[in-house]
Amino acid sequence: MRKIDGTQNVTKYLFLFRNSIYMKISRSIIVALVLTIFASALYRIMPNRPMGFAPQIAIALFSGALCVRNKKWAFAMPLVSMFISDLFFEVLYLNHLTDYQGFYSGQWLNYILIAGLAVFGFLIQTKKIASMSLAFLAGPTAYFILSNFSVWAFGGGWNRPKTFTGLMQCYVDGVPFYANSMIATFIFGAVLFGAYSVLVNRKTATA
Repeated sequence: MRKIDGTQNVTKYLFLFRNSIYMKISRSIIVALVLTIFASALYRIMPNRPMGFAPQIAIALFSGALCVRNKKWAFAMPLVSMFISDLFFEVLYLNHLTDYQGFYSGQWLNYILIAGLAVFGFLIQTKKIASMSLAFLAGPTAYFILSNFSVWAFGGGWNRPKTFTGLMQCYVDGVPFYANSMIATFIFGAVLFGAYSVLVNRKTATA
């Protein structure tokens, strides 16, 4: 009888421990998702923003670093954030409140590229500035290489010839976007990681 009671107690503690971990992860994901949506919304309402200056790469890196043990959320979080932001912008466009569409042809490829950058976030050690800085450099660089190649290969606004010279010209065309995306990634990355750290530390202190 004692053995049964002991087994039941162990099972009970394991159940409570599992639920505690689950709740902690869920709260972390909710906080992170709110932050990423806020960052996307902030970018959308920014007047006269430079082309290429956007938070999406920083969001992907942030999601990857935060959800390294829950990788489905690492890839889903930037997608959800982008979709909600684009949906909001599409509503504004349909009501003639902006000239920019939220959804456009070929957008699915951009979604895939951004979500894929979460892989770089897996390598971030959040307590090391050097680790974060390297990821902030690698993310925009990888996106620059892949996105401009896709524009050259599948067509886009520049319509460069399908030659090596045309590919190089396509990369030259994208240099201003690359510079702005690098700056944006450092700025929005600092905001996201900093805000999350403050919120988590505050919850820990009041617990």
